[in-house]
Amino acid sequence: MSIIEDISKTVISASTTLSDDKLKALTGAIETEENENARWALSQMLENYKVAQKTKFPLCDDTGIPHVLVELGSDRQITGGMLGQIQEGIALGLNNLPARPMAVKGSEIERIEQIKGLYEKPGMLKPASILIDTVNDESSYRRDIAPDTLNVHLILEGGGPEIRAKTYRVYHKRSFYNVIDTAVDWLEESLSLLGCTPSIPSIGIGRTHYEANALLLKSIVYGNLDRQSEVEKYVAGRLNETGIGPMGFGGRTTVLGSYVNIGNQRASGVRIVAIRPSCFVEPRVATLKL
Repeated sequence: MSIIEDISKTVISASTTLSDDKLKALTGAIETEENENARWALSQMLENYKVAQKTKFPLCDDTGIPHVLVELGSDRQITGGMLGQIQEGIALGLNNLPARPMAVKGSEIERIEQIKGLYEKPGMLKPASILIDTVNDESSYRRDIAPDTLNVHLILEGGGPEIRAKTYRVYHKRSFYNVIDTAVDWLEESLSLLGCTPSIPSIGIGRTHYEANALLLKSIVYGNLDRQSEVEKYVAGRLNETGIGPMGFGGRTTVLGSYVNIGNQRASGVRIVAIRPSCFVEPRVATLKL
């Protein structure tokens, strides 16, 4: 079975629509925001979302780097051929969107130096390595994955939040709040420089840098603003107290909520923490159920 066309449509959906919980949170923020400039900015963002969804035009000029999370049940299989079809579908979707050409030409050194220019076709932009999620997960966002599940989650990650993201060690000092407050401090600094608030920041806390970022990506896929944990409410509350506000205009809406995903920990004084301060068009996520 070829899934190339379906993946292509999923790429376009991720780039042009936001989920109901995010739209609901934005509408609620407009109703409660007291700062006139901030309320105007939020209203413009809502209009941008409506136009993008109606016209199927990207939410942002930075159309993002594709990331894929495959949610796999115990009775399902995924083959190398299917992974290849996912890759082809992403390329087709980027071309059809069309996405912004961002793929850099040349050898590994030439790509770093960016001296050969860019490929004209958006589909030359390769996705990041695919992440597989199964039932063996004990994180905050643990899923009861049914045996017959095979979901392909497509995430588009913009450059601005990546520039402001951070992954580093934190000495926990046997205090949860020492860890989470350190992450919030990083986010406060990042959001003040981001320029594209309000954000839905993500936090992953694990044993290694890879694991912390994998937990972060899972929170972006599975997170829901209608179902916020007490920790997520705490993070959002702290960040909204900063007064950064939409586009840095001030006000009470620096973030619409937050995602916090805490995984397994090791016997150590160190926790590895990853943060990503998503911009106001993110998270851009769409799912294909197979």
